[in-house]
Amino acid sequence: MKVHYGFDGIEEITNPVVTTGSFDGVHLGHKVIINRINEIAQSIGGESVLITFYPHPRKVLYPETAGKNLMFILSQREKIELLSKTGLDHLIIVKFTLEFSKISSVQFIRDYLISKLNARYIVVGFNHHFGHNREGDYEELKKLSSEYNFMVEEIPEQDIQQETVSSTTIRKALLEGKIQRANAYLDHYYMIIGALGKGSHFFGEVGFPTLTVQIEEAGKLIPPEGIYAVSLEWNKSSYRAMVIIWSNGDNTDLNPVLTRNVELHILNFDGMLHSSDAYIYFHKQIADRIDISDNRLLFQQLTQAAKQVDELIY
Repeated sequence: MKVHYGFDGIEEITNPVVTTGSFDGVHLGHKVIINRINEIAQSIGGESVLITFYPHPRKVLYPETAGKNLMFILSQREKIELLSKTGLDHLIIVKFTLEFSKISSVQFIRDYLISKLNARYIVVGFNHHFGHNREGDYEELKKLSSEYNFMVEEIPEQDIQQETVSSTTIRKALLEGKIQRANAYLDHYYMIIGALGKGSHFFGEVGFPTLTVQIEEAGKLIPPEGIYAVSLEWNKSSYRAMVIIWSNGDNTDLNPVLTRNVELHILNFDGMLHSSDAYIYFHKQIADRIDISDNRLLFQQLTQAAKQVDELIY
């Protein structure tokens, strides 16, 4: 997958099959769209193209209201990592600004998708909107398709057990600690990629040394406090581990997600992983609280959690 930052400098793409959107989570519904553009591209000897925006439009347009505490399932780096595994040919990341937000839906189609990319197909998800004030939709695309000589297709909603799969439903599940439900919607494990650093002393004092996980973006959604069974990939090796998420109670006036500490304990491991990027995949929440005030109780809780991780992850 080739990653482009903006439209300038992109070499000619053969018969582009294009979709646009945030694609936060790269979830099951997103994969249906990506699989479809890959399929169409293959059938016409073309290349699949995903256009996404950074920062998220709501962060730019409504920084003090709807965008203020908006959290994301994936950091930008994590999104690129997952998209690179989908078979997508091109990812175009467009810098979203107030000026860009004023571009009409017709201008976006004409000046970018057609003039810059020469799109052959445009595929959108159900109820997709684009352009200034979200004025553009599938019906407008159909009207423009004959004028600008492209095909258009809309992908229906994707459901799991009668619940629509969306980034919103996944965020809700994660914020409730329902990792397995979120993973089902995502069709992959919720993940954190981050560098590792020195952990808190009180976990080491009871025999469970930890490493802090450094969160790369302030907007990254972190699940609630508790203990989580995770698998770890580092330096091409895999490990069973648990993540401890806790809050020191500071900055209570802020969104609590922003004040959570994320620490990693690797089972049966006594090596050094400092300052190295780790890929952490969440399997299940195994405790919904962590008590660091009593060493005896903390030891018991972590011992029991480690047994559960050992049984859950092979």
